Amino acid sequence: KWDKLLEASREGTEAGIKAAGIDVRLCDIGEAIQEVVESYEVEINGKLEPVKPIRNLSGHTITPYNIHGGVGGKSVPLVKNGDNTKMEEGEMFAIEVFTSVLGRGYVVEDMECSHYYRNPYAAHTPIRLPASRKLLGHINKTFGMLPFCRRWLERDDGGSFTANQNNGKQTRYLGALKNLCDLDILTPNPPLVDIKGSYTAQFEHTFILRPSCKEVLSRGDDY
Repeated sequence: KWDKLLEASREGTEAGIKAAGIDVRLCDIGEAIQEVVESYEVEINGKLEPVKPIRNLSGHTITPYNIHGGVGGKSVPLVKNGDNTKMEEGEMFAIEVFTSVLGRGYVVEDMECSHYYRNPYAAHTPIRLPASRKLLGHINKTFGMLPFCRRWLERDDGGSFTANQNNGKQTRYLGALKNLCDLDILTPNPPLVDIKGSYTAQFEHTFILRPSCKEVLSRGDDY
């Protein structure tokens, strides 16, 4: 039933990769993705429903230990827009195509947050609560600048057996976690949702722009 929704996302990703290249404008890639995605429909209860790209999500540059490219990073739109910024040689990108049916093609933050990451641009801020200092020390040791899931903190290894063996479990940490977010030391990433009753899909590939080719780093036998 949902094969066409998945296909729209997958083929939109392939269209984005095909359109990408050195000196290509980001808006042109978005236009190519949008054209493919909007050519799809899904039959639901006997009615054909249009597939939409989720217009406020995007692909992005990838830099070391900053998966979304950080300050100055580039966003690869899923729809035609006015961004004339060009891709450049040596840059690495994730092309992510998010699709929606029975929705608005627009997402908002909602529900309980479960994912967090260190803010690489946080100003030096005194941390007054001992519990917050302890939790931040654990996060630095275990995850560094990489994103992490809250439930990992509750495992015996605290998220990494390599870093902590089985002596890393965090308890009574929610207040400290909130404090670190309030201080802008951690960035929360709550779920993103379209309207209730809609269905979404996502496919993604990562590639680097070499002088003479696009090398898709994530290509495998399954996709």
